[in-house]
Amino acid sequence: MDTRDSRTHEKYQRLVSRAKSLPPVTTAVVHPCDLPSAVAALEAFKLGLIAPILVGPKARVQEAAKAAGLDISGLEVVDSAHSHDSAAKSVDLVRQGKAEALMKGSLHTDELMGAVVARETGIRTARRISHCFVMDSPGHRDPLIVTDAAVNISPSLDDKVDIVQNAIDLAHAMGLPEVRVAILSAMETVNPKVASTIEAAELCKMADRGQITGGVLDGPLALDNAISPEAAKIKNLEGPVAGHADILVVPDLEAGNVLAKSLSFLMDADSAGVVLGARVPITLTSRADSLQSRLASSAVAALIAHHRRETAVVVS
Repeated sequence: MDTRDSRTHEKYQRLVSRAKSLPPVTTAVVHPCDLPSAVAALEAFKLGLIAPILVGPKARVQEAAKAAGLDISGLEVVDSAHSHDSAAKSVDLVRQGKAEALMKGSLHTDELMGAVVARETGIRTARRISHCFVMDSPGHRDPLIVTDAAVNISPSLDDKVDIVQNAIDLAHAMGLPEVRVAILSAMETVNPKVASTIEAAELCKMADRGQITGGVLDGPLALDNAISPEAAKIKNLEGPVAGHADILVVPDLEAGNVLAKSLSFLMDADSAGVVLGARVPITLTSRADSLQSRLASSAVAALIAHHRRETAVVVS
């Protein structure tokens, strides 16, 4: 038996409950043409997280809903020719102001992101687009945000400024009162031979100068010193971040992918996924994700959309 099915998912439940207390966010569901994506979209609708616009070949969307035993007769369906067309039409709904979020269905991530970043017809902004995993790890009190483990392969320092800022904005949308950001490396001292330690120090100084706002940064920090108060104490690391990080900023995609999958497969953690830096939040899930993870991803995207409304944040 999958032990994750018997867990309470208390951290994700808090996120879903917070999003449920707010009006549903109009969301373009991109190509919900298989059972998992149809179920996730309609469960998020029933919970009041989203007001879905289903974008895909109409017959296939109806077939997937029927297979799930779900009635979509009262929902708007935008017909498309194929998955690329679904992505383009969903992005166009955002450009028209008809959708405040995107939700990935049964199409490849590259197809969706290709439409998002298209030069003439996409929804890019001045911000670098980045991905955040929101990890629900047993034994850890709060959700952990891991970034970037899915979009930016080998980000530059400039890229990391936006990656960090996107994650901080996400943490505020999730309701974290104080956002503590650990810039990870293999050690907690600056070593000229290890580029990630130098970038960590530079990012921290940029935050000191107001180039990154809304969070407290510390780094370089090794993973143990970032999340374990005991490890931080042994190394004589002081300050609000060491041992208590909310956000883990990894050196590159490979490190982030290994970290996120280690948490999932060795620590039995669940992961919700969202892309930030575009005009709207994008729920980005894997085919292997559980329904709980998909709903948590929807809740996170909804919270981001509401936060932008309330704070008049316009990412342009």
